[in-house]
Amino acid sequence: MIYDAIIIGKGPAGMSASLYTVRANLKTLLIGKSDSALAKAGRIENYFGFSEPIKGETLLQEGEKQVLRLGVEIVEDEVISIEKTDSFEVMTSKGRYEGKTVLLATGLSRKKPSIMNLENFEGKGVSYCSSCDGFFYNNMKVGVLGFKDYAVHEALELETFTDKITIYTNGMDPEFTGDFLEKSTRFDINMKPVKKVDGAEFLQRIYFKDGSSEEIDGLFIAYDSASSTDFALKLGVLTEDNSIVVDKYQQTNLEGLFAAGDCTGGFRQVSTAVGQGAMAGRKMAEYLRNLRNKERS
Repeated sequence: MIYDAIIIGKGPAGMSASLYTVRANLKTLLIGKSDSALAKAGRIENYFGFSEPIKGETLLQEGEKQVLRLGVEIVEDEVISIEKTDSFEVMTSKGRYEGKTVLLATGLSRKKPSIMNLENFEGKGVSYCSSCDGFFYNNMKVGVLGFKDYAVHEALELETFTDKITIYTNGMDPEFTGDFLEKSTRFDINMKPVKKVDGAEFLQRIYFKDGSSEEIDGLFIAYDSASSTDFALKLGVLTEDNSIVVDKYQQTNLEGLFAAGDCTGGFRQVSTAVGQGAMAGRKMAEYLRNLRNKERS
């Protein structure tokens, strides 16, 4: 099955976009987990249409009921990777989905663990994109910092270049699931809390809080879950200041890929996310309509 629109993120931007795609008779899939930052907002008083404050969690729940009523299909899952060929292939922890268009709407960019010197070695041994930078570590000793399925996925990507791969969980218990749990046995797993990384001009060693250390040539950050910015980097999409670059119609530089909400930077408000989502949904429908017209001519 090929979806017309796959929307990644169950926040206000993603759900707003799905309203416009499904009403344009597009087969729409919404993928995400119920962990939007909006759910933590106890009182929202600056969103149009409510005479009294409303909880963020309530607003999200009502939005989900609305999109389900209109026919949007929702999958509660975590997206691990997106690949682009003739269409988009979206891989989650539990399955794979194919779509003609994709909207990135997963909110803020990646979470960085608090590790001494990490930022100092970004681009000098510390990377956030295995498919972008893995080539530079051919047959070298590399690590992946993370404890969820996304970390295993990045380690699997690195197998193309080296078999010397360790997953560092930074003191966290691994939360690998399904196939990723099985495939994680192919790698060394180090669960020690990390204190710092260090080296001369480039990364050379990783230090742990128990006083031990290991030599390392490269460290790939895949902490927690993949963000919209992570997906953008892997797809060659333009980013700036850790945000995805879009035009006034929420389109990225990759044909068929759109982005909306906090991942695009700017004014981080519910109203902004809803507006950007609406524009993205409308333009996704327009993009597909134009594509069909070209195919007929």
